[in-house]
Amino acid sequence: MIPFPVHIPFVEHLGLTLHALGDGEAELRLAVAEPHLNSWRVAHGGVVMTLLDVAMAHAARSVNRRAQDDGATDLGPGVVTVEMKTSFMRPGEGELRAVGRLLHRSTTMAFCEGSVFGGDGKLCAHATGTFKYLKALPGGGRQVHALNRRDGGPTPA
Repeated sequence: MIPFPVHIPFVEHLGLTLHALGDGEAELRLAVAEPHLNSWRVAHGGVVMTLLDVAMAHAARSVNRRAQDDGATDLGPGVVTVEMKTSFMRPGEGELRAVGRLLHRSTTMAFCEGSVFGGDGKLCAHATGTFKYLKALPGGGRQVHALNRRDGGPTPA
């Protein structure tokens, strides 16, 4: 297990853990517990979709990974989810493992896919997602590093 490179309170609240990050890929895990269940007593679809979203977002950012002098990791620009499509194949039970992969990126966008596997190793869900690289949220949200633009100007939100 490795530390998340940014503080995400909702991710911490759910208990997601990061196990791999780099070269356009990320792996997260979650031990499904009572608070994660739906009325069928399996992982709630929202939990599974969050695993997919976070795995893909980290995969999108992992290509910018740089070590800093103080030992911290800088992932460059942040990402926000523009769209996500999820297909559910089977219930999520046991320890869930989510793998996100960066398929293609441009200066401002990342196109990713993600899969969640159940404790038995079988595919539970698959998603594709589009993410926008940005330096800050509109309205003064969390600041992140700006993308390098050819004109040297600020990156549009």
